[in-house]
Amino acid sequence: MTLATFIFFTALVAVLTWWLTLGKKNDTDDGFFLAGRGLTGIIIAGSLLLTNLSTEQLVGLNAGSFNEGLSVMAWEVIAGFSLVILALVFLPRYLKSGITTIPQFMEERYDGRVRALTSVIFIIAYCVILLPFVLYTAAKGLIAMLQLTDATGMGEYELIWAVISFIAVVGGAYAIFGGLRAVAVSDTLNGAGLLVGSSMITIFAVSYISQEVGLVEAFKDINARDSDAFNSLGVAGEDVPWHTLLSGVFLINFFYWCTNQQIIQRTFAAKNLAEGQKGVLLASFFKILAPLVLVLPGIVAAHIAANSVEFEQTLMSEGDVDAGKAYGALVNLVLPKPLTGFFAAVIVGSILSTFNSVLNSCATLFSLDIYKKYVRPEASQKQVVFAGQICSIAVAIFAVVMAPNIFYGREKGLFGLFQGFNSLYFIPLLAIIMIGFFNRNANGTSAIITVVTGLVLMLIGMFAGGDEKTGWLISTFKSGYHYAGAVFVLLVVLQIILGQTIMKRDVPFVQKDAKVVDLTPWKPAKIVGGALITLSLLIYIVFAS
Repeated sequence: MTLATFIFFTALVAVLTWWLTLGKKNDTDDGFFLAGRGLTGIIIAGSLLLTNLSTEQLVGLNAGSFNEGLSVMAWEVIAGFSLVILALVFLPRYLKSGITTIPQFMEERYDGRVRALTSVIFIIAYCVILLPFVLYTAAKGLIAMLQLTDATGMGEYELIWAVISFIAVVGGAYAIFGGLRAVAVSDTLNGAGLLVGSSMITIFAVSYISQEVGLVEAFKDINARDSDAFNSLGVAGEDVPWHTLLSGVFLINFFYWCTNQQIIQRTFAAKNLAEGQKGVLLASFFKILAPLVLVLPGIVAAHIAANSVEFEQTLMSEGDVDAGKAYGALVNLVLPKPLTGFFAAVIVGSILSTFNSVLNSCATLFSLDIYKKYVRPEASQKQVVFAGQICSIAVAIFAVVMAPNIFYGREKGLFGLFQGFNSLYFIPLLAIIMIGFFNRNANGTSAIITVVTGLVLMLIGMFAGGDEKTGWLISTFKSGYHYAGAVFVLLVVLQIILGQTIMKRDVPFVQKDAKVVDLTPWKPAKIVGGALITLSLLIYIVFAS
């Protein structure tokens, strides 16, 4: 029954996606990479959420809350804040330029060298960091949720290889043959299912712990066991201490949601600015409420583990409790068996959505910023699309190989490790993008020097900062996130000085209107944005203790 339900819902999304994209042209640049610049607000919101929301959040964030409580919600609530900035500040500028990729804006603002450099950094980061993490957490979650070890008799390591290979083949098919339109439509369909499914897990989990003593007493018990469980402000030693919220944590979130090609590519495909803003602000609302499904279940799982030896045993790995298994084990415990197949299909859908979105972004970056620009400038649009499809295949294979080799055996603090890897390139690229938007004088050479300097400094901090107790980075900056914030400020100052002195443009940059889409803003955008920022601040204030 479980397998049949899983196959049915997975096939249903595939068939609906095929039907909804039937007859749409995918053999042109705009058609394959930007869905013909015709996405509406609902599709943009669904695609933004599903591109982001996958097992790296469901498994990673719930593992974080299992260990540290509510404070890990920072990655979601601050994301809502960042999306408001995207809608009101960055999106109008992106659509005005009519770009397909962030590196294209880098060429418009700086020069072709900066475009090539940023493209290569994005592609390498997606291959080595993002896609392997998505695949690995997907495998960990599904193995625990469906109890595949018992069902197959295979070892965990072998199962991880099998599951990630399956995901790569199916997810790659969407990106390789359907382009961004198929990715965005399947994202929206899977998003509806994930919203229902993940909400069910939270409801069933809360019901499970409250069935004997009642809801209020159950939460009192959680708070009595761990007084920090419902504290929105992390303490020293946790992944997100409160004092990092306005430094590295904010900057990583800000880059991810406002300037990261993988995420914002679907906003470039908006049919007009108003639809783009509607979609981004709707996504912001759901991100602010996301801790209900991405954080609360982990807190509940920790409570169950503290009171049930049998449940705790399901989390053991090599003699220790593996928080990475918490979400899958909780789902297996509280979800009625007839719904297991549906939820497994929903989870796989979210995984595929993230995976195929990143593949599509890699194909876009390679095809337009490297292949078309440098390898074969005379290539036809069909040849450019084909180059992107070949790139997707190569990236998928590489990610499958890298996933177990990078993350296996590093379950403790897995989500924090992932964000640490991300900061390696987030911080340098964010610095030159911000200068590119708000400074008219710095030239391309200043941007290249800034990026290279930033990469070196972030690598030093990541790999030569020592351990958490004796390392110079922690003892000096108190947190790796503060170090990232300090590097960002240093890079901005460096590029401003270079751009105002020896590396100044001959003519100050003036952004031109490509007149690709209507730039009339959504009238309530500023009011809605202000309300969302207020909501995010209220959540922090209410749960601060």
